[in-house]
Amino acid sequence: MKTKLPKISSQKVFSIIKKPITTEKSTTLQQFNQYTFVVSKNSNRNEIKQAIEQIFKVKVMKINTSILRGKIKSFKGSVGYRNDIKKAIVTLKEGNTIDAALEIK
Repeated sequence: MKTKLPKISSQKVFSIIKKPITTEKSTTLQQFNQYTFVVSKNSNRNEIKQAIEQIFKVKVMKINTSILRGKIKSFKGSVGYRNDIKKAIVTLKEGNTIDAALEIK
């Protein structure tokens, strides 16, 4: 028995989904109805699913998430780290699509 999750506000929706990823790998995944987004690090799958469904008006089947650790970079002798990024690969139901040119600002 599934419990109904509380609906998240529209302000939180846009803070969860940061931007779409448009790399060569992510554009080839669009053939299989999968889209890739950068999401906030403290969001979970249920929040990501609700955010995608509210913003793009589509039906989400599955979500895969991964955290990409920041690389070590040196600049003029000082060493630093890039920020960690959480990435979500969203699989949509058949017949649903997201415009790839659309960008969240």
